[in-house]
Amino acid sequence: MKVLVPVKRVLDYNVKPRVKADGTGVDLANVKMSMNPFDEIAVEEAIRLKDKGVTEIVVVSIGEQKSQETLRTALAMGADRAILVVSETKVEPLGVAKILAKIVEEEKPDLVILGKQAIDDDNNQTGQMLAGLLNWGQGTFASKVEIADGSANVTREVDGGAETDTLKLPAIITTDLRLNEPRYASLPNIMKAKSKPMAQKTPADFGVDVTPRLTTLKVVEPAKRSAGIKVADVDALVGKLKEMGVAK
Repeated sequence: MKVLVPVKRVLDYNVKPRVKADGTGVDLANVKMSMNPFDEIAVEEAIRLKDKGVTEIVVVSIGEQKSQETLRTALAMGADRAILVVSETKVEPLGVAKILAKIVEEEKPDLVILGKQAIDDDNNQTGQMLAGLLNWGQGTFASKVEIADGSANVTREVDGGAETDTLKLPAIITTDLRLNEPRYASLPNIMKAKSKPMAQKTPADFGVDVTPRLTTLKVVEPAKRSAGIKVADVDALVGKLKEMGVAK
């Protein structure tokens, strides 16, 4: 059984984003980058499934050459080999899904596990688009995954609580935060990861046009929170709330 895990290099979640002075985007110069946290959970889940019949884990990333670092992290965690699709321009979710669909056709995995969204753009689109392109079943926002007898039981978080769906393999699963706690890569595994195979491709190798179809007009920081005011007593508080239209 083979599992494919797409991962993305993003601004580290501990770093506060800074908007460029010209408002064209987020400043990524000289800041820490890391694997998208939801993708890290996907890698961890694939590794845990190795005890249940998974024989190979292939990780793939689409982005600039520096994405090799993210793939090496996944290899150090326990993935077997990696594929880097080099693109110096930003690839939008549909383009990512089209490239992944081509890789799936070549690799023929039984399961694709990916993060539900990337924390840099929060689109939450790639997994669903990939399932549509492949015509595979999908289980999104997974908080528990069980593989048995050619199917996957996926417990997913919904507004009313949780529901469990059975997906016939091959299938697409997107991970939520409560699925697992990703492991830290040990130093010996980090050293071993350097010798694990990593193939390099380009979008052109798959015949996919990744020309951006969206134009970012402007990026601005959120408005700063204004200072509060002090009131003398409860009556004054109620009066202020009425002025604001909060209380009636």
